Amino acid sequence: MKKILGTLILLAVTLLPVMAGISATQNDKRAAAILDAMSNKYKAMKSFKATFTYSPEGGRDMKGDATVMGTKFRLKMAGQEIFNDGKIMATYIKETNEVNLQDFDPSEVGDLNPTRIYTAYKTGFKYTFLKESTEAGQVYELVELLPTSKASQVSKVQIKVNKKDKSIKSWKITQKNGQNVTYRVDNFQPNVKVTDAYFAFNSKQYPGVEVVDLR
Repeated sequence: MKKILGTLILLAVTLLPVMAGISATQNDKRAAAILDAMSNKYKAMKSFKATFTYSPEGGRDMKGDATVMGTKFRLKMAGQEIFNDGKIMATYIKETNEVNLQDFDPSEVGDLNPTRIYTAYKTGFKYTFLKESTEAGQVYELVELLPTSKASQVSKVQIKVNKKDKSIKSWKITQKNGQNVTYRVDNFQPNVKVTDAYFAFNSKQYPGVEVVDLR
């Protein structure tokens, strides 16, 4: 179960982890300003949906999407889908037509919880502004985050932010084993209209599904 969550929800280191506090004076002021502006942009949204491309080093690209509203989220990628209505987390595996149900424990999902992806950088990382670059007429700012905990499996995270509107363009995660994973945002929709029911797994919509209740 944890392996499934690690594959999908990595979308958030994907966007960043959390551990012990760190004072702002230890960080690059420009990097802090960029990340704070980015965080404020997304926190102001009631909900959002993002489609993305997941590119593991040496592997094939995969498409995915994530929808977030408050503490609720729904993630889809590589034939797997996670539903979280804030109380129950359901992981559906298309290949086997099976769903695993468990009580939602924020500490279990931890730093990879996509409802916290735009604030998690505030603790557990030191961050530095690296450079500006221009792509297709857009200017981007690159910030690098280094974990403060030696126990972290992540070596560094590089986040590319649009200088004009403070949206995230991409992020690259380098693990301590040297493996790189890159996520690129293909499309982003703020304040999408979704209901609470969208985040809850409904077995009636999956004929013949095998339900494995781990609660």
